[in-house]
Amino acid sequence: MGLAPYESFIPPPLAGKAAISIFHPAATLRSLLHAASFKMEILRMPIANNPRDRAIAAPRRASRLALMGAAAAFALGAAIGPAPLTPAYAEAPLSGSVTAAGPASFADVVERVKPAVVAIKVKAVDDQQGGIFEMPDVSPDDPMYRFFKRFGEGQGGRPQKHMTMSQGSGFIISPDGYVVTNNHVVEHASEVEVALDDGRTLPAKVVGTDKRTDLALLKISDGAKLPYVDWGSAAPRVGDWVIAVGNPFGLGGSVTAGIVSARGRDIGAGPYDDFLQIDAPVNRGNSGGPAFDSRGNVIGVNTAIYSPSGGSIGIGFAIPAEVAKDVVAALKDKGSVSRGWIGVKIQNVTPEIADSMGLKSAKGALIAQPQRGAPAEEAGLKSGDVIVAVNGDKIDTSRDLARRIAALGPGKTADITYLRSGVEKTVKLKLGALPDEREARADDEGFSEHGPELSGLGLEVAPAAEVRGAGRQGLFVTDLDPSGAAAQKGLRRGDVIVEAAGQPVSSRGDLASALEAARKEGRRSVLLRVKSADGAKFIAVPVKGGAG
Repeated sequence: MGLAPYESFIPPPLAGKAAISIFHPAATLRSLLHAASFKMEILRMPIANNPRDRAIAAPRRASRLALMGAAAAFALGAAIGPAPLTPAYAEAPLSGSVTAAGPASFADVVERVKPAVVAIKVKAVDDQQGGIFEMPDVSPDDPMYRFFKRFGEGQGGRPQKHMTMSQGSGFIISPDGYVVTNNHVVEHASEVEVALDDGRTLPAKVVGTDKRTDLALLKISDGAKLPYVDWGSAAPRVGDWVIAVGNPFGLGGSVTAGIVSARGRDIGAGPYDDFLQIDAPVNRGNSGGPAFDSRGNVIGVNTAIYSPSGGSIGIGFAIPAEVAKDVVAALKDKGSVSRGWIGVKIQNVTPEIADSMGLKSAKGALIAQPQRGAPAEEAGLKSGDVIVAVNGDKIDTSRDLARRIAALGPGKTADITYLRSGVEKTVKLKLGALPDEREARADDEGFSEHGPELSGLGLEVAPAAEVRGAGRQGLFVTDLDPSGAAAQKGLRRGDVIVEAAGQPVSSRGDLASALEAARKEGRRSVLLRVKSADGAKFIAVPVKGGAG
């Protein structure tokens, strides 16, 4: 049909050199997907003759997340749900639907659940830029920036507004008309309609959305009880059958089947990633639709796929029902989701960072920067502390911390166990509410993999005090060899190195001394604290001649 993806973007962990953190160890799948130049697609399908395909972030990067979203009968779509509901259909498991040798047929299950799967039709005003012009990757300081900007705008230098139409899938979770779908399906919508399996189309109201889990809850009213489906009560096992019903490419009521390929996948979409991986074919338009088990219970909300071309290759991702139903319940109750927050920028502890800090293992969440006035700072937590437990529960990664704190909720008190200079300490703090404009971010791209050593790192520095606007403390990175260790580890021109091995640095000699001291101690790396345009971060830099 020649339809292009409605929108696509590259989540930070997918950009660059294969940083898709999907499994532990993550390196295996990262390298595989990088070698294959896969795209990660979150699919929301356009209706033909869309004015243009809007690029959300960096459309040219190798790994894109293309949101699935054509509309039609793909069940649910965002995985949010109220308390368990009694299905409107037969409550007893279907006899003979699955045998030891495999499924005899999915026909009975599909016949029962398909009436509850709907198509989501969305109208939205797009005023990002005019026509189909795509702004080149040009710095605002470049003389050509203004030319390209005006070229892409309408007369008078103002962006033109366009009405866009797109489709997605969803599913009804209660007889009074609550519908689950993906947030990206209805985001920025000015008008939403739900097309039922019986051919009727009803206007829908957006009850609430949760961008962090990509879920949304809609409400339709028919004056009568509507068919609906229920959430699964048990988490599926790897190898269990899965059935996807939805509206790929506008082909409503399409049914595909496969198995659960993996659990707990992290696709780099955010700190709360915990996806089911399925191999049931899903495509553009399936976004927000349900993934069923062999008994017709919803076990996931289809959200994204990996693909080199935009079509299904058997690697799809669904938000687990156990996550979705809690989010949906909150949306139904309050229209939003409240999460706990302590106000820190965090990153994983890699082996290099652990070595440079003298830690026994590469586990925990390293605080790169506490936010001023946030609960963490008020409790005395500092940059360089490594959080290893919350209320006695071990924290192995930055995502563990983000999820654990979020789940506790605002107003709760938590015991935070952390390491400072190798000494374990515990502090009690009261959690705040995660603000919309600020987010406790888990930077899994691996800041810690990067760093310089003056000899052989391809790095030039100057005292920050001598560089206008760079501040009074630290070393300003004036130049980098793109092939050198410093650049490869993530340092960028314009970064300011403020500490090396926990000590302030203000001269080239300070940095060289820190590197030499680490070498004599047999360390393989030195931990630098760096200020960049993105905020503070830690970078572990290799020590020439160090142990290992």
